[in-house]
Amino acid sequence: MKPERRLELARLLSRLERIGPGELLPEIPNSRPIGNAFRIGITGPMGAGKSTLINLLAGKIRDNNFPLGIIAVDPSSPFTGGAVLGDRIRMADHALDEDIFIRSLATKGAFGGLAEGAMEATDLYDMFGFNRIIIETVGVGQTEVDIMEACDATVVVLEPSSGDGVQAIKAGLMEIADLFVVNKMDIKGAAHFVADVEMATMLKDHDNPIKVIPVQATSGDGIEDLYQYLENYFIEKKQNGFLETRRAGQKSKRIKRLAESIVSRRIWDHLPQEEIERISLGEMPVREAAQLIVDKFISLKVL
Repeated sequence: MKPERRLELARLLSRLERIGPGELLPEIPNSRPIGNAFRIGITGPMGAGKSTLINLLAGKIRDNNFPLGIIAVDPSSPFTGGAVLGDRIRMADHALDEDIFIRSLATKGAFGGLAEGAMEATDLYDMFGFNRIIIETVGVGQTEVDIMEACDATVVVLEPSSGDGVQAIKAGLMEIADLFVVNKMDIKGAAHFVADVEMATMLKDHDNPIKVIPVQATSGDGIEDLYQYLENYFIEKKQNGFLETRRAGQKSKRIKRLAESIVSRRIWDHLPQEEIERISLGEMPVREAAQLIVDKFISLKVL
């Protein structure tokens, strides 16, 4: 990517982080298409080795000449330093590659939250021709789940020292995972851990269990298998219509969330703060007070 294009993308991403719900970026031509990129979500607990794994996966993607965008969306992420320079230092292997672009989102971003900010950032990457995008998060809070649900494929990274394999994938991980990766296969009991995870996926869906791929990120073992599986997954899901259906559902959810965010912001922007405080401090029940605030907002006819 030419330096001037990188600067334009960086500027738009910075603008995106500052704007609020309902605001647009007029600098972005509507003619720029989106939907060509393969969006890979990578999540999992801290200490699972995601940074090393992503670094190696990025190498495989670039070996195959795909421009790559990376977004780190958790303050505790190994990539998150709040500055692109810091991120490039952390990925020293790719620091001079002009077809890799790395961005941290460690604060509430565009359109009412970190999740929507990350999704809008991936749209920008897509518009700028990055046809492989990695979105990294930590944990399985609602923000992380929302982000992962906007990906074409979600990779959940686990590691054997977290204990029993079945317990390691609790708390919603099974619901968002398209693929489990077990890293640090040099740890004692790793093979048993992989078997536990495989058993758990079969208990959930015996006929179509989620794939489990063991890797050793520090040596690179299994990274080629991971890359090939993801590429084959993308091709298969495009051909059978699954990806089109998933993306349509994701877009519908995003529109609904964004519309709710826009309305919420306009309520607080247009109603006088003293009136909101007067209602809140009164003896009116919570539900009735909320309804009164909405009714007063509707009467302003500012939607």
